[in-house]
Amino acid sequence: HHPDRNRAADADTRFKEINEAYEVLRDPEKRAAYDRYGHAGVNGDAFGGRGFEGFSGFSGFGDIFDAFFDGAGGARSRRTAQQRGSDLAVDLDLTFEEAVQGTQKEISFNRYEICTACRGSGAEPGSQPEACPTCKGTGEIRRSQQSLFGQYVNVSPCSRCRGEGRIITRPCKECRSAGRIRRVRAINVTVPGGIDDGNRVRMGGEGEAGANNGPPGDLYINLNVAPSKVFEREGLHLFYRLPLNIAEAALGGDVTIPTLDGDHQLHLPPGVQSGQTFRLRGKGVPDVRDARRRGDLVVVVAVLVPDRLTEEQRTLLEELATTLPDASEMDGKDGVGGKGILDWLKGALG
Repeated sequence: HHPDRNRAADADTRFKEINEAYEVLRDPEKRAAYDRYGHAGVNGDAFGGRGFEGFSGFSGFGDIFDAFFDGAGGARSRRTAQQRGSDLAVDLDLTFEEAVQGTQKEISFNRYEICTACRGSGAEPGSQPEACPTCKGTGEIRRSQQSLFGQYVNVSPCSRCRGEGRIITRPCKECRSAGRIRRVRAINVTVPGGIDDGNRVRMGGEGEAGANNGPPGDLYINLNVAPSKVFEREGLHLFYRLPLNIAEAALGGDVTIPTLDGDHQLHLPPGVQSGQTFRLRGKGVPDVRDARRRGDLVVVVAVLVPDRLTEEQRTLLEELATTLPDASEMDGKDGVGGKGILDWLKGALG
């Protein structure tokens, strides 16, 4: 606003108004007088003979003070202006399969909606709100009073219309003049494939209706995904633990692996080791932002050694043991390769 930077015709006047307002704000005595008596409180010679000229000559000075002190006119405009409705949040439980493959669900919740009878006016259909006879539609009650500092005006919200400047003589029977009514809302929610636990879906305009016919808020749906009984999920990748007995691991062969798209046949080479992994590309979780992109399914072999044997099984294993090489000769040749579990898991993830 400085005249050196602002070339508007009224820049000098506006800058002077701001300086005058600042002088009052920075002086505790002047500010206290303004708080008590309004603009008249800082007129005249009350402050050391400064001879402040008042605010009548500056059209924007009152607006500056209203911005600092929340003048009654500004408060009334906020009360009567349209207000955006509140956002709502609801929880939605999903199975693992519903989350990774996508689904549609119907949810119900309570919210405030615009009253259909009065269309948000709060007045009975066929009638309209009327100007408040107490404040004449201004929403303010002004009382002039004389003091040592001169005349001042005390401004307060009208108690009859609560500062709105209007009253409803015939309230709507449906919403009782509130303009909004609480109802149960049921909507269908499309959950895209690839959603994970803790994600949420935003539905614009499905929140509560705003006051004074204001725009509605949004609805946020918090997704709670149950864990899978078959897979472990890590981002877009899935892990499946394949249990094998020692004979199956030694002989290899074809095994059936469950996937999100149905069963898949996987061929295991002979001598597969516990911890060895096999990657099925594109069999993981779809990307929620790009359904064409999918993660992988990593099959992790778990060779199970029996802790109970029949006499026949023990005899057969003892005979087999005499024909196999010593275990020390095979160290480091298994699928884990002597590494820790975290090392091969990182390798499986790529």
